[in-house]
Amino acid sequence: MELLFDTNPGLIVWTIISFLVLLIVLAKYAWKPILKMLGDREGQIRAALEQAERARIEAAEMMKQNEKNLARAEEEYQKMIREGRALAEKMKDEIVNKAKQQADQEIKQAAEEIQRNVEAAKLQLRTEIADLAIQATEKILEETLDEKRQKKITDSVINKLPKN
Repeated sequence: MELLFDTNPGLIVWTIISFLVLLIVLAKYAWKPILKMLGDREGQIRAALEQAERARIEAAEMMKQNEKNLARAEEEYQKMIREGRALAEKMKDEIVNKAKQQADQEIKQAAEEIQRNVEAAKLQLRTEIADLAIQATEKILEETLDEKRQKKITDSVINKLPKN
């Protein structure tokens, strides 16, 4: 049977020597820079993670502060609403009270005017009654009184009439 793999001891030795030389060259010139570069990269990643953690903590604190500010703003809003309602209620009460006072004053003025009109009407009625009485008396006596005497009699009759 024929071997598919043909082993050549010289090739094996040279391959091992080439590998060892490459390993020594890499160890002397490339290994330290590669390790340094990997260390630097690891440091950058670690710093980025720490920065991200700090940013997350700051964001959480900002969220809490925003929630507090929002709650405070809501409280202020509710306070302003309560104050506005109280002010509106106070203004409504003042307007109602002023309207009642004005209505009472107008009613009082109207009552006074009615009273004055009643008094004027009574006075006019008394005067007319007195004039009718004098006219009736003149017809009975068939004499005309002079104006001065007529006024005196009219005033006398008016004063004798009841006041209501």
